[in-house]
Amino acid sequence: MSGMRLTDTGISEKLNATVMNAVVYDTYGTPEVLRVEKVDIPEPKNNEVLIEVHATSVNSWDWDLLRGKPFVNRIGAFRHPRYRILGADIAGRVISVGSGVKRFKPGDEVFGDLSGCGWGGFAEYVCASEEALTPKPAGITHVQAASIPQAAVLALQGLRNQGNLQKGEHVLINGAGGGVGTFAIQYAKLLGAEVTAVDRGEKLDMLLEIGADHVLDYTKEDFAASGPSYNLILDVVGNRSAFALKRALVKGGTYVMIGGLMPHILLNLVGSPFVSWLEKKKLSLLIHKPNHGDQMIWKELVESGQVTPRIGREYTLSETSQALRDLGEGRVNGKAVVCLKKAKSDD
Repeated sequence: MSGMRLTDTGISEKLNATVMNAVVYDTYGTPEVLRVEKVDIPEPKNNEVLIEVHATSVNSWDWDLLRGKPFVNRIGAFRHPRYRILGADIAGRVISVGSGVKRFKPGDEVFGDLSGCGWGGFAEYVCASEEALTPKPAGITHVQAASIPQAAVLALQGLRNQGNLQKGEHVLINGAGGGVGTFAIQYAKLLGAEVTAVDRGEKLDMLLEIGADHVLDYTKEDFAASGPSYNLILDVVGNRSAFALKRALVKGGTYVMIGGLMPHILLNLVGSPFVSWLEKKKLSLLIHKPNHGDQMIWKELVESGQVTPRIGREYTLSETSQALRDLGEGRVNGKAVVCLKKAKSDD
């Protein structure tokens, strides 16, 4: 492996292996199309590091890419998936580094979002740009660290950048029981906001436990039916039209869509200027932007104990299909994480 720096004998010995286990797929479909297969261990480019993956969390983007839905996920890859190995949010240990890498060395523990540099987290090893990585927070497990990058950054950008949430304001989080929602509840409370969390009835106790002031079971109660109540609605699931939900916003309020069905996304984009002009309410769509600076914010919040990642269930690599199925069906409280290696700090 040319162009790499190795400084640790134990680490060097690991690279005597040339293949690794990875979860791969060659056609769009349900989780059944995934399989564990032996593939070549990747070699880092000049600006990349090779990481021994300890844990990889599962995100809705994995679910969408697996199925090839919405259709926008097939642009440039209509017949076959663009990424043969899914998994963006990883935590692990640096094994080797490209000759141009400045920030990391072999042995460093890192976490990060690889959605901007090739994915590949559902595998024993993965290469990633050093710019996608952040030193792992001290005092937490790799499983907890892997749950942070995408979900926590989306929560932060939705509440801070798009929503401009302020102390004393009332925010409603729709789909609060997943990864983004559980981080959003905790961050909103740190800002001094009042939080109403919406999800399935079996998740409500957990939502109260992590700080929500009020909880609603969407199968029994329509939060939008009671009229204007909220300064900000953070919609993680996007299962209803923004036009149906905007009536729950006070004048000057903001609706932020993070995920959802394509018809609702398009309606939001087309209609938002008219709603802003006529009703003085803002409708916006958050575009995911992996950000090292935002990951550092979460690193500090977690290290200081102000935020605790909520892990719903851990899976083995061979159970990745089940992890995606559980995510797609909304059965996970917090984050679903695929655990590839138990380190001493994870025991």
